[in-house]
Amino acid sequence: MTKRAGKAPTLTDVARAAGTSTAVVSYVMNDGPRPVAPETRERVLAAAAELDYRPNRIARALRSRTTGVVGLILADASNPYFGALARHIEQTLDQHGKLTLIGNAGYSPDRQKHLADRFLAAQVDGLIIVSADGGADVVTQAKRAGVPAVYVHNQPEEGQVPAVTADNEAAVQQAVTHLRSHGHTRIAFLAGPHDAGPVGRRRAIWETALAGTEARLLRCDYSRAAAAALTQRLIADGAMPPALITATDEQAIGVLAGARAGALPVPDRLAVISLDGTPDSAYTAPSLTVTEQPLQAMAQQAVDLLLNGTSPQPPAPASLVLRHSCGCTPAERRQTPPSKAAQPSP
Repeated sequence: MTKRAGKAPTLTDVARAAGTSTAVVSYVMNDGPRPVAPETRERVLAAAAELDYRPNRIARALRSRTTGVVGLILADASNPYFGALARHIEQTLDQHGKLTLIGNAGYSPDRQKHLADRFLAAQVDGLIIVSADGGADVVTQAKRAGVPAVYVHNQPEEGQVPAVTADNEAAVQQAVTHLRSHGHTRIAFLAGPHDAGPVGRRRAIWETALAGTEARLLRCDYSRAAAAALTQRLIADGAMPPALITATDEQAIGVLAGARAGALPVPDRLAVISLDGTPDSAYTAPSLTVTEQPLQAMAQQAVDLLLNGTSPQPPAPASLVLRHSCGCTPAERRQTPPSKAAQPSP
């Protein structure tokens, strides 16, 4: 049994090698629509493996009018939070036999719309958008084209369709309550350069929770470098607050780097809690206390909503994971079960 020189094996080649019809080979490769006897299936699969046959996805798409591909648009592919969320989404789609095509919007609404247009032109079976703020309502745009789509993590204000989100209110309340349990009353919040999406909602919840207290709002870009530079400036000016909630892990990691560079001990002089809970957060120095977002549950809900049309669920709760940066003792930290994403560092 050999391949034809210089040519990719075809369905006909597999059928000839297996001693069956091309229709039967098609049923095996596509898991239907008709059943195939187990011994015949094994013979077909063995022939396909021997010939190194790969089903032609384009030909299949033309016949079935489906591609088996789902487009996933990320707000920022370089951010570990979105990377972790993308991994869960890709794994869940794979369990449903779907291939994931990923595009990076780079926080640009125009780029997000461009990617949606390209994916729709490629006739994807669905779109999942981890959305940048502003711009066109991509989900409504997709549904007008007859393609199911869903927002995850953030629903833009322009969007009038369901979205799969985390419970930002509970996450912020947990962080505030825990810092207060350590005796902190001046709890600052590090937001992004402007109020938008989940970060804007987290900032508003913090502001309500700290109403009537000396609470300071800080801002910088969503990067480690920007947060480190801000922290060093605040230390140099003698203006660093004693407790801080950061909107993202990227900012929190930058804060820890800036504190170390400025010789400000964490958590003795600065307690920090972050609101993302990415795998990286367990391996910082000191390890970050976080409200860990339920990324796997969000991915499962998004895929169910996309493929099965299930009803949107209430926002998924975040888990407070106690580590070192908030000031908890080792005994207190042991009271928190280890993160599923990563084990806490000592």
